Amino acid sequence: MVGITQVLDDLRAESADLDALVAALPHSRWATPTPAPGWTIAHQIAHLHWTDRAALVALTDPDRFAEIQRAAAADLGLIIEAGARDGVALGPVELLARWRGGRDDLAAALAGAGRVRVPWIGTTMSPASMATARIMETWAHGQDIADALGVDRVPTGRLRHVAHLGVVTRDHAFGVHGRIPPAEPFRIELTAPDGSTWTWGPDDRGPDVTGSALDFCLLVTRRRHRADLSLTATPAAQEWLGLAQAFAGPPGPGRAPSRAG
Repeated sequence: MVGITQVLDDLRAESADLDALVAALPHSRWATPTPAPGWTIAHQIAHLHWTDRAALVALTDPDRFAEIQRAAAADLGLIIEAGARDGVALGPVELLARWRGGRDDLAAALAGAGRVRVPWIGTTMSPASMATARIMETWAHGQDIADALGVDRVPTGRLRHVAHLGVVTRDHAFGVHGRIPPAEPFRIELTAPDGSTWTWGPDDRGPDVTGSALDFCLLVTRRRHRADLSLTATPAAQEWLGLAQAFAGPPGPGRAPSRAG
């Protein structure tokens, strides 16, 4: 199991990579539409900032976070849209500064949290798991921004955090679609960016899912359609790949396939 220090180092590195992608953009480019309907680059950064602030409240003020949970239970999409809209209204300079400060504050709080369970929307998690979730969201929303800018990002070993969340949220993905998950875990074998193999699940049988870690991460964050990815699955795992999502909350529409046929 990866310790909190390593996870936070990877979170800082993932955030820094995205920061470098947006920091030099002319203010007008922050209004560039991204693949998320109605969201610009500014909305993407504003959402990351809002979520960092919400996570910090969960760590430091559980009573106040309970109010966020109640609002999320009533209409999660509404509060997400409001948070993004409020961030966009700040303008690129102020939004970037607040995102930087907020993510630093959250990392410091996570580093000092100790062995606690942190409330989150619909669940609780350890500080390390919360940091892992922040890596996943930063990478996924960074992908939206990279797509909007026409930038191909170089995959890194930090994808392991995203892939891990995709694996361990399997049963959640079935549940939010009203389906019963398989009784047995799947065996997952993914090719890492450095050519090594990352594995999850039983060692005493062949894999249920194989392919590149990048493709798997694009799938479980719903940044690419299943038809556009080179992932191989057994019949038992095919249904999961159509439902997989590494994030909390209800399923989103995901991306339409880009390939013809």
